[in-house]
This record gives sequence, C-alpha cells and structure tokens, in this order.
Amino acid sequence: QVQLVESGGGLVQAGGSLRLSCAASGNIVSIITMAWYRQAPGKQREAVATVMSDGSPNYDDSVKGRGSIARDSDYRWVSLQLDALKPEDTAVYFCSARTRDRRYWGQGTQVTVSS
Repeated sequence: QVQLVESGGGLVQAGGSLRLSCAASGNIVSIITMAWYRQAPGKQREAVATVMSDGSPNYDDSVKGRGSIARDSDYRWVSLQLDALKPEDTAVYFCSARTRDRRYWGQGTQVTVSS
C-alpha cells in the first residue's frame, strides 16, 4: 500500500503561481512513476504531468511551458509548480503513484483560479 497526501491548493488570481506538494508513505519502494492529475467539474480526470522512473518529465500540452514537476530520488515526495495560471486550470488536483500492480491516488486538493 502507498499513501499519498497533497497540499498547497487554494485560490489564486489568473497569472499567478502555485506549488502543489505530495508526500508519499508506505511501500514507496514499489513506486515506478509519480504524476499529477486534475479533474474539473463535469470533466474526466486528466494527466497534467508525470515524472518517469528515470526522472524525465512529461507534460500535458495544456501546461507545457508553465508547469514543472519534480520528485526526490526516494519517491517520498513529488511537487508540481504551475505558473501563469489560467481560470481553466481550476480543478481538483490529485497526486498519483503507479506501481506494477495498481495506481494509487491522494485525496485531492482544490485549485481555483479567479479571472
């Protein structure tokens, strides 16, 4: 089992920045990749950014150039920095960790961007 706890959400004005953090605990040695997803009201959950096992990042087109994902070498935390925030970035953001058997999720943290 892997437990994930997000922090750092809140209300931000458009054009501002936000940094989300996620602390992982439990069987972290089983984690292969870590990622951030988001789900806006009435929409499906979508991947925002993923950090691969070799440390390389992948970004959704919607945040390319504005987002930066990072994790520590022990998979104890993963962060997401989002700059130049837009109202369409408003969503619940979820931290996720994938093992060989399944994907784990945090409880989510609300990010609201006001125009």
